[in-house]
Amino acid sequence: MEYYQASAMDWYIKKKCEMNGIDYLFDTNILVYILQGNPNVKYFAESEILTISCITEMEVLGKFQISEAEKQIISRFINRCRIIEIDSQIKQLAINIKQQNRIKLPDAIIAATAIKNDILLVTADKDYRKISNLDLLLIDISM
Repeated sequence: MEYYQASAMDWYIKKKCEMNGIDYLFDTNILVYILQGNPNVKYFAESEILTISCITEMEVLGKFQISEAEKQIISRFINRCRIIEIDSQIKQLAINIKQQNRIKLPDAIIAATAIKNDILLVTADKDYRKISNLDLLLIDISM
């Protein structure tokens, strides 16, 4: 398991991941920060293709009382994304993660998606640190 804390290492991490051909799976909170224009995730917003779980798509579009304008903005953004659907392997991995960790089901599914596809999960949620076999880039949004 690799674990990175984003801070002054942002540039280094981005370059290392690009050179190694590492793809990113973006957690829902990162997608929300990108849509809000948060400067701590700005270089991810510049990626040609973003990869998300179908759970992230459901979470951002399923926002309570979402306006039509918000829905259109989010939908346009999601159309740029590669969306990974849940399959039987992801389902079983998520079950295993839930059995071993106190974590919300959507987070277990997103973590399982990253593990199954062997890609780095980018998140601001520290709860993911407790999941073994998960390559994680933890973004500190408060910087």
